[in-house]
Amino acid sequence: MLSKGGCPKTMLSIKDALEVLEGKWKLLILFSLSGGPKRFKEISREVVGITDKTLSKELKHLETNQLVKREVFDTFPPKVQYSITEHGMSLEKVLDELHFWGLLHRKKIIGK
Repeated sequence: MLSKGGCPKTMLSIKDALEVLEGKWKLLILFSLSGGPKRFKEISREVVGITDKTLSKELKHLETNQLVKREVFDTFPPKVQYSITEHGMSLEKVLDELHFWGLLHRKKIIGK
């Protein structure tokens, strides 16, 4: 439950989470990968509206924060695949709650 006071430690942990997940794309990328490993173009097709440059940047950021794993296969041409890590899967409840809140918000604001 949200408190009115605002504990400094709670504020710090929320700030940390927001810095890792900032922007409109990272959670959508994680949601895409929650269905299983995908190649770059597969993610690009699923996350509608993202540019390749932005997807590349966001995947690097997610990899740095150990939410996504990048695997390069020794084939010709090289095959690169991305998957969500166990740490990334720990956001499953956050994604579920955002989904349900988004449904309620849409219904309240748009009426659908």
